[in-house]
Amino acid sequence: MEETIVMFPAAGIGHIIAMVELAKLIQTHRFSITVLLTTGFFDHPSIDDYIRRISAVHPSISFLRLPATTPATFETAVSVAAKGFSFLKRNAPNVATTLTEISKTATVKAFVIDLFCASTMESASSMGIPVYFFFTSGAAILSLYSYFPKLHQEWSVSFKNMVGVELRVPGNAPLKAVKLPEPILDRDDPAYWGMLDFCTLLPKARGILVNSFEELEPAAVNAVAEGACFPDATRVPRVHYIGPLIGEPQQSAGRDSKECLRWLEEQPSRSVVYLCFGSRGSFSVAQLREIAKGLERSGHRFLWVVKKPVEEEGANQIHEAANSGDQLDLASVLPNGFLERTKDRGMVVEAWAPQVEVLSRESVGGFVSHCGWNSVLEAVVAGVPMVAWPLYAEQHANREVMVGEMKVAVGVNEREEDGFVSAEEVEKRVREVMETKEIRDRSLELKQMAMAAVAEFGSSTTALSNLVHSWTSFS
Repeated sequence: MEETIVMFPAAGIGHIIAMVELAKLIQTHRFSITVLLTTGFFDHPSIDDYIRRISAVHPSISFLRLPATTPATFETAVSVAAKGFSFLKRNAPNVATTLTEISKTATVKAFVIDLFCASTMESASSMGIPVYFFFTSGAAILSLYSYFPKLHQEWSVSFKNMVGVELRVPGNAPLKAVKLPEPILDRDDPAYWGMLDFCTLLPKARGILVNSFEELEPAAVNAVAEGACFPDATRVPRVHYIGPLIGEPQQSAGRDSKECLRWLEEQPSRSVVYLCFGSRGSFSVAQLREIAKGLERSGHRFLWVVKKPVEEEGANQIHEAANSGDQLDLASVLPNGFLERTKDRGMVVEAWAPQVEVLSRESVGGFVSHCGWNSVLEAVVAGVPMVAWPLYAEQHANREVMVGEMKVAVGVNEREEDGFVSAEEVEKRVREVMETKEIRDRSLELKQMAMAAVAEFGSSTTALSNLVHSWTSFS
């Protein structure tokens, strides 16, 4: 029978793209791959367009839609994460049925799942299929999540209420409890208990694939290898660092995308600071205006991606559905005359830019980032130093690694009560990242290390080859 790998990403285009990038890597070792997709939560037309594009170019990767599933209803208000976790759990019977059907005509050598899909582990394991987690964050976050069950035992209150308390996690710098990822902040949110279940199951996987490379985060890699972050140091799953896994440059769609790349080509080497805060990162109008003032005062060239402002002061993210609709009037949310005064040295684009292509341009000398792991890796591969401005999820922990261990970033200082960043701070950090030779040299050094990791005999290439060999020898 045909040998195949089955993959199950969490709902949403971002999770699907990450899993497909892994699939592209694995298919070069002559496996066919089936990616299971949910229906009924975070669906978007862009997903179908993406699937058609991948299917046309990579025929060994096929997609299978699970039956439509209705998200659970809750009696009280819960987080988006809680709704998503519940939805994925409700898909577990569909996954079990699908795995059974696939197994009738093919030998499933491995079942690779997103951390948030851990509720499907039991059915796959009962069928004798080895289960692997694909961890799209780095080793430091793997260590943090592996250690979370112990933190849960040590503390009996919600971390969101532990103001002033610093937590010590193996392989990580000290981290303020209130800066932990949102799903584990509040014990009253079902997402907290979902994450506790997921993280408790981590050691039970046959292995964990991590989108990082050993040389990038040695402290966390060692902590994981020694079992320091797991409840039982003698029961540590095999961890395979197979990154950096970077998505292919997206098609430059729209006038703004093409214009910004053309504009970058006209700028001097390492003269432009690029500002972008991910697919969900956004700010209030007051914060946008403060960023604009800081950029103007810095005197540096800039390319700035601006999203529709959030309405609630102190909020810093939007959800996929909220980032569509009417076009944004940039002049109405930026300081009076800003666009005119900076037109000769700056460019502001709305909502999106082709980031991989932008970072690869010779003119880009710095990147103000929200510290999302994909963005971090893209900057590392491009050799671009960063200003670390974390907003949500695991980004605060990433910042500590970027600044303290990698030494490729400078961190912004935020107002304690609401995370607001002043124009003076923006100006200072932009100047620092653009004018400090040491951080630029360190970024170029890490770029070379990343290239070496994925070279023919590099650490990540070897790790993937060893993993695939274990699948081919498994019967």
